[in-house]
Amino acid sequence: MNFINKIAFLGSITFTCMQLTAQQDTVRYVGTTLANVDYHHGQLSPAVGVHNIQVMRANREQPDAANGFGWTYNHAPMLTYWNNTFFLEYLSNPVGEHVPPGQSVLMTSKDGYHWSTPVVVFPPYKIADGTTKEGYNGVAKDLTAVMHQRMGFYISAKNRLLIFAYYGMVLGPKDDPNDGNGIGRVVREIYKDGSFGPIHFIRYNHAFNAKNTDYPFFERSKDKGFVEACKEALGNTLLLQQWSEEADRNDPLIALHNNNYKAFNSYELPDGRTVGLWKVALTSISADKGKTWLYNPVRAPRFVNSNAKIWGQRTSDGKYVTVYNPSEFRWPLALSVSDDGLNYKNLLLVNGEITSMRYGGNYKSYGPQYVRGLEANATSPDGNCWVTYSMNKEDIWVTSIPVPVKDKVDQDVNDDFPELPAASALKEWNIYSPLWAPVSLEKVTDATQQLVIKDKDPFDYAKAERVLPAAKKMTATFSVTPQQDDHGNLYIEFQDGKGNAGIRLVFDSTGTLTVKAGYRNKSITKYKAGVPYNITVSLNTEARFYTVSVNGKQEGGNQIFFAPLENVQRFVFRTGDVRRFPDADTPTDQMYDLPNPGAQAKLAAYYIKSVKTKKEL
Repeated sequence: MNFINKIAFLGSITFTCMQLTAQQDTVRYVGTTLANVDYHHGQLSPAVGVHNIQVMRANREQPDAANGFGWTYNHAPMLTYWNNTFFLEYLSNPVGEHVPPGQSVLMTSKDGYHWSTPVVVFPPYKIADGTTKEGYNGVAKDLTAVMHQRMGFYISAKNRLLIFAYYGMVLGPKDDPNDGNGIGRVVREIYKDGSFGPIHFIRYNHAFNAKNTDYPFFERSKDKGFVEACKEALGNTLLLQQWSEEADRNDPLIALHNNNYKAFNSYELPDGRTVGLWKVALTSISADKGKTWLYNPVRAPRFVNSNAKIWGQRTSDGKYVTVYNPSEFRWPLALSVSDDGLNYKNLLLVNGEITSMRYGGNYKSYGPQYVRGLEANATSPDGNCWVTYSMNKEDIWVTSIPVPVKDKVDQDVNDDFPELPAASALKEWNIYSPLWAPVSLEKVTDATQQLVIKDKDPFDYAKAERVLPAAKKMTATFSVTPQQDDHGNLYIEFQDGKGNAGIRLVFDSTGTLTVKAGYRNKSITKYKAGVPYNITVSLNTEARFYTVSVNGKQEGGNQIFFAPLENVQRFVFRTGDVRRFPDADTPTDQMYDLPNPGAQAKLAAYYIKSVKTKKEL
């Protein structure tokens, strides 16, 4: 679809949406908060206790440190939970989107935090030389397929797990693998011991069949249970709606045909009706499980969402959540909560970080994007909302969102980590934890349990953040033991509800503890590796003054906020400086690699024994 037609299409659905608002039920946003894309976090308040965990970090130079292949386009992850295990599938190409070869890989985890090495579940598929496709002037020669799939998993009524992928064809520049002219959709079973059944085709595109493809049709399988599960999937209208973009444009199994309706997912309302969601926050409602829709999908009133996926689901507390990028860009990643599945009332931050895109490539967009939750009506063991997404179409992440979702806390922080139960010690901490800059609870050298923040990533940082009761006056006391004094940086900030910092302390790379004083940094004291530093900050936002005491001694007299804050609502540990690239004016496509993209920095580590705050009246 060209640009003019896209504008016309979006304009028509916006107009229709305005008409529908007063006429019938539809998903809508009734809150007032909007994201500001001049900030990666959108100036949104975080949902309390969200843990963002990187599970695969692309590395072309050191493939064994990534996924064993060194492929740097990794995208469209999908997630489910079955047999006491998380399963995550994503597609991968060597460099860029829609540039073959392509394959789909699988990772597993028992707890959502520690993940297996990716294994190929659907390998590259050789396209026969001489193959052509409708609508494109090109002929296949020494070519393999690319992957393009909008769903990954299905759990049958008899508790069998199927995993799917789609082999599309790209015969040259600007060709589209999901134009209905690809090869077809494949399926295999994942057994309870973690092994895989053989690959079969479950649905062909019009030019392909059992005679000109390399895998058998599923009905040829001798495993009657597998065949039964596949037929069950083929009878599930809502599942098949997710196949619409790649399927034949007239496939009789697809209920709603329109190539503008992309990346479908759905959830059920209390009255049994189904809410459908598509890219651009299109929505409709079905009274018959997706066989028909009450109206053509329209943009959900007052939802802001561009050409990226949106995920909606019912949560374990009986409410509903949508997770998406609430902007015309693919940042930030946010959520909204609804009591009834139709009226979404708030907008809270899930992930407001954008790491450096280390490897350029075709159609690689900046930001945390293409979010999917637990497919196949799976539920998590902890009752939380688990989602997955790619960062920059390069790295793969998962996120745990606590349920019920909340954005405020009522009590001061009183975290003495050696004394806290390990299972709940970080429950109210928001974590951003890359593989090379992890945030975790660990037993350190003296066998005490502490919050440990490490960093050896020259392109990313670790962050641990605590939402606080809003305070104009407060005292914060925390204990930090840096494990080095000649490299690394630990930034400690006091922020308002929008993520604006007014106080910043830094254990810097020269062995100096500094504070930010306007344009310049001001030295507070020198520090040594392995020495605990018990720091107390007493602040007053109305006076704009604060004091810093280190190991019982006040250092440097009164300090002034480097930026005014109405109040303090967040306390942050972070191993890197503030990031502002990319911004809304950054060119969309990065076709260059960063210098030394596979390099590691020297490891820096910080042990945090306790954090305590006291709001003063």
